[in-house]
Amino acid sequence: MCHVYASTDPQRYESTTRSVRLQGSVTSVRLENEFWGILDCLATEQGMSAGRFISNLYSEVIANKGEVPNLASMLRVACAVHLHLHAESVPARNPSAESSRRRA
Repeated sequence: MCHVYASTDPQRYESTTRSVRLQGSVTSVRLENEFWGILDCLATEQGMSAGRFISNLYSEVIANKGEVPNLASMLRVACAVHLHLHAESVPARNPSAESSRRRA
């Protein structure tokens, strides 16, 4: 497991701050670049900018929960949940079956 992190491009875990407008107020959010990349992809899939996507997500959480105590944490968890759901929807690979097919 250490090799996974040790071989990761440091730019992926460096932080970047972006400004977003949430319900009429501008705020800054600091996240690791990896999370910004995931949010950018999610926003593109929804046909909107990352700022609009985050604003919509924020509004949905406010409507359902009443508050967002930590926006950066909420966004990281949203990314993790998305990745988890995506992983569940992709059929599991069976390396031994794949190598058997290649030998045949």
